Amino acid sequence: MFYAEYNFRLFIRLLFERADVYHSNDLDTLLPMWIISKFKKKPIVYDSHEYFTGVGEIQSRPMVKYIWKTIEKNIFPHLNHVFTVNQSIADLYFKEYNILPKVIRNLPTSSKIEKIKSKSDLGLPSHKWIIILQGAGINIDRGSEELLEAIALDDQFFLCVVGKGDVIDRLKNRSKKNDLLNKVIFVNTLPYCEMMQYTLNADIGVSLDKDNNINHKLSLPNKIFDYIKAKVPILASDLIEVSNIISKYEVGYTISKITPNSILQGLNNLIKIKEESFHDESFDKAIYDLNWERESQILIKTYNNILG
Repeated sequence: MFYAEYNFRLFIRLLFERADVYHSNDLDTLLPMWIISKFKKKPIVYDSHEYFTGVGEIQSRPMVKYIWKTIEKNIFPHLNHVFTVNQSIADLYFKEYNILPKVIRNLPTSSKIEKIKSKSDLGLPSHKWIIILQGAGINIDRGSEELLEAIALDDQFFLCVVGKGDVIDRLKNRSKKNDLLNKVIFVNTLPYCEMMQYTLNADIGVSLDKDNNINHKLSLPNKIFDYIKAKVPILASDLIEVSNIISKYEVGYTISKITPNSILQGLNNLIKIKEESFHDESFDKAIYDLNWERESQILIKTYNNILG
């Protein structure tokens, strides 16, 4: 009912708005945007930030999933301008609708962020390996619970969690136990440059989404590119798009099982690799390729073609 009301309100609002192009972000805005674009005879761009009908939250709600899929099936084949966030999702849409979206990843800018705060300034210990987990969606099935248990097993690591999500309270309660005392810090969401101060002081960045639904399986979290920008080696779950980035640029290590022991083994392996063979050149190459200035040219070219 929330989304029904939202779509109705959006439709009414758009009736009284003037626009040259309608840019729909994700399936939950597509129906009213599509109707208005046809009514006003204006072009529409569909920007799919994920494989919407594959999100975990609707897999156990068949009627809700059916409604969203019906909307998608009836509109997607008629779209002329479609973007999505990685090649795997683009290929999936092509298989379903014979339309290949253009890929525009959500990459950080190439501008350098200076490290102006030390570990001491941020409340991080100087005598331990700093592991960072950042993100606006630190939710269930993202590996954070198993990561916390891995940290509990080894005193050489300290975990810094920056962001928010539906498991944060659970993680905070667990961190009060004796085996995690003084081994974890939680930081609320911060402006990007402030958040990156923690990342710049970290030794390893983690991204541990589980492969338990197609949307997770094909995901490419933004945090991967933030870790790269900070030149922080990555420990990640062995997801298709994430593995492609890590193996292509040699900036991390992937694990196939998300358990405390496998995470701990991955952390130890990555520390060993970090000390022996990580090179700035790998990160420099990735930073050169993976930035918004280069990626946004696809968006700019599309809009130039639409608007003439």
